[in-house]
Amino acid sequence: MVVIGLAGGIGTGKSAVSRILEELGAVVLDADKFGHEVYLPNTDGLREVVAAFGEDVLLPSGEVDRRALGGKVFGNPEAMGKLNSIAWPRIRQKLMDGIEEQRSAGTQVVVLDAAVLIEAGWTDAADEVWVVTAPETDVVQRIQARNNITEEQVRARMSSQMSTGERVKHADVIVENNGDLEGLRRKVETLWEDRLVSKGLAGKHND
Repeated sequence: MVVIGLAGGIGTGKSAVSRILEELGAVVLDADKFGHEVYLPNTDGLREVVAAFGEDVLLPSGEVDRRALGGKVFGNPEAMGKLNSIAWPRIRQKLMDGIEEQRSAGTQVVVLDAAVLIEAGWTDAADEVWVVTAPETDVVQRIQARNNITEEQVRARMSSQMSTGERVKHADVIVENNGDLEGLRRKVETLWEDRLVSKGLAGKHND
């Protein structure tokens, strides 16, 4: 079994690459989905979050108010570090459990889809690290259109993340998303054939 760690900054197209890999036959473990599970009602994760940040991060339903929580941590490195210390170990455990489950099931390729793969120190769980990059102008336009926010707000979000230059230092594979979706699909299919199928690590993709 091959485990691919998939990382990429906001708006680079990491999710599109993840979907393409899934269509090619990989099983995707989504760290963001596991992150949501960490804060489910009546979990130790949520109890720790409330202890650290207060009852006002809860909705009347008892679920975490992600907007309120985000307001407390974005732009505040100390608070973000505290939140990460609660969430990241729990997400990692879910990812590791998922890997073992897929190994037992005989899965050939697993993708760890995790924006913070490198920052969180999860690269050791992967056999290869793939980093998705995109031109900055494309990223800004994409996020503005998707989230209906200003360029200044987009750049603030980008600056809060690890830089692309730093991220690619950890990459075994760089996926440049500098064209349309079909172009990206062709690149990912070529990588699948060259890095996995040719080594007998994955099934061949048939159109």
